[in-house]
Amino acid sequence: MNSVALETRRAALADVVAIPVTPFAPDGSLDQDAHRALLRRLLDGGIRTLTPNGNTGEFYALTPEERRLVTELTVEEAGERAVILVGVGHDVPTAVAAARHARERGAQMVMVHQPVHPYVSQGGWVDYHRAIAESVPELGVVPYVRNARLPGARLAELADACPNVIGVKYAVPDAARFAAFARDAGLGRFVWVAGLAEPYAPSYFSAGATGFTSGLVNVAPAVSLNMIEALRAGDFPAAMKVWEQVRRFEELRAAHGSADNVSVVKEALASLGLCRRDVRPPSRQLPVEQRAEVAAIASGWSV
Repeated sequence: MNSVALETRRAALADVVAIPVTPFAPDGSLDQDAHRALLRRLLDGGIRTLTPNGNTGEFYALTPEERRLVTELTVEEAGERAVILVGVGHDVPTAVAAARHARERGAQMVMVHQPVHPYVSQGGWVDYHRAIAESVPELGVVPYVRNARLPGARLAELADACPNVIGVKYAVPDAARFAAFARDAGLGRFVWVAGLAEPYAPSYFSAGATGFTSGLVNVAPAVSLNMIEALRAGDFPAAMKVWEQVRRFEELRAAHGSADNVSVVKEALASLGLCRRDVRPPSRQLPVEQRAEVAAIASGWSV
């Protein structure tokens, strides 16, 4: 990876890292036309980093063929307008195949989902990510860290072996733990992305993050961009005004262990006539009694 490519990818992570939804057609298949339209809406709204096959995209509910299709649609629609960070995961051979497919299709980076295996050792975590990173040395690699017990030294160990590990999506809901983890791993060595979106972005930025992920951005790109502009300027009062603006929406997404995380986003998009509200099990459509509140929030953002 040359220095120009490296800096382009690092800059893309120090931004609003959008996690697009995956819209479904009435027959339950992937709605390709709606998917392209939603991607164009993000790009036209000023978003420059896209993560196909993220959790807001229902990664674990898609088939391998659908995940490949989502990658291809995103790369094709974005063209030169955005940097593409493809979500990969599951068993090592599946993750490696997905990473190589992303490379072949023209993506610049992959995000490695936190392993969902019930028995994850620290050394095994390093081995898992190393196998994936070594399979695509030309791509930037971004571990998605949700394990509160993983020490920063293990990330440093991984990067020592794989210099293409350039960023971290950190999604442990503890700003103090994040601050310690980042410093133990090497604060300046990686681009730190606040992986719990707008609600945690101000506190994580205060500890060294320079980008944040967002599912809300599907609904209101300008709102997410307003927050990162404030954070880049060090204007935390302005960032917290945006935080207040999105608070209820994000509370609905986080309720009951994030049971309706994607459903709330798709409900907002449905209220705007942009895609169907359908989600796949183990998610569920938002209960009818909550739909009006979500629609009111979305309409209030003047999107």
